[in-house]
Amino acid sequence: MLSVLRHRTYRHLFAAQVIALLGTGLLTVALGLLALDVAPDRAGAVLGLAMTIKMVAYVGVAPVISALVARLPRKPLLITADLVRAAVALSLPLVTEAWQIYVLIFLLQSASATFTPAFQALIPTVLPIEREYTRALSLSRLAYDMEALVSPMLAALLLTVAGYQNLFLGTVAGFATSSVLVAATTIPRVAAPPAAPFLSRLTGGTRQFWASVELRGLIGINLVVAAATAMVIVNSVVIVGTDLGRGHDDVALLLAAYGAGSMLVALAVPRLLDRRPDLRVMLAGAAVLPMALAAAAAVLAWVDAARAWPLLLGLWFAVGAATSAVLTPSARLLRRNSTEQTCPAVFAAQFSLSHACYLVTYPVAGVGGALLGLPGVALVLVAVAVPGLVWAARAWAPNRSTIPEPGRSAHMIDA
Repeated sequence: MLSVLRHRTYRHLFAAQVIALLGTGLLTVALGLLALDVAPDRAGAVLGLAMTIKMVAYVGVAPVISALVARLPRKPLLITADLVRAAVALSLPLVTEAWQIYVLIFLLQSASATFTPAFQALIPTVLPIEREYTRALSLSRLAYDMEALVSPMLAALLLTVAGYQNLFLGTVAGFATSSVLVAATTIPRVAAPPAAPFLSRLTGGTRQFWASVELRGLIGINLVVAAATAMVIVNSVVIVGTDLGRGHDDVALLLAAYGAGSMLVALAVPRLLDRRPDLRVMLAGAAVLPMALAAAAAVLAWVDAARAWPLLLGLWFAVGAATSAVLTPSARLLRRNSTEQTCPAVFAAQFSLSHACYLVTYPVAGVGGALLGLPGVALVLVAVAVPGLVWAARAWAPNRSTIPEPGRSAHMIDA
């Protein structure tokens, strides 16, 4: 897998991604502490609204920015987005009111909604050989999982010697370093797409999704992943602290089990995809997720706390593994159902559509958990996930979709 780092351009871009991710992780910790400082009596509400604003920016801004900058060179676009994120992070320690947090978070996440799809769409150009691209996807997945583990530990270490405001400086350093690495990288030139009306550019990525059987199925898969992930992200702390009565350290342990499953499968995916078609691997992973949620509901409802703990660790490991089996190959679908010119729009559409699912599942996981209890909300999320799985299975059925052989690309299939 590490062999792809021999490519100098990709090595620089991967380093930029990792450093920016660490900065983002520090920002997440610092933002929670800032909310507690600015509004100590309603910090949770402030942080929750800030995270909602983040998702709204991801869903609404990504396709708009992609349409506006469709004909601009990618390198200056990435550098500008990084510098905007750094400037906003530098401003966050200065805020004194909650509304200022909301405005700055919207600006920062809008810049992220510009950077991330453009960055993801660039990698297939840098690594045109599918085998190498697959290994790059696994490395990217590992980077996200490692960030989730390393950033909180790094933040805790920094907080022992400095105030939380200095975490924002770490975020600034991450984004600034990312921009320097991008600036120092020779990025292949990509011909600009043909001139088109703004509305056509705005909807181009979504129309591409609907025109391709593979990408239509991916819409359902996004919903399955969002349902399972929402249960993990929103309710892990409630499961550990309220339902099982365990300490805060065990929250980290439960999330680490999820991350370990994800990383293990990310390491195995390149070889797996050499032998199995993408769609079958993704469907198998997606099928595990609602089953794991249903099993978690049963454990939470009927098993005592002492025996439930190891069972939940195993289930969270399975959810992480299945999620990685779905997400790691998904970019291969985006790549083979787009051209170099349409790739940014397609990646932006996936970025927007996938996060739109979280706008549904996060509130369901949070509010449903409070109203129905943990077993009840787990079953509700199963009910959310199953239609997405059925949608994908129908779209990718052998008589409706050509499943490419391992290691080979399929042409886009028009409906």
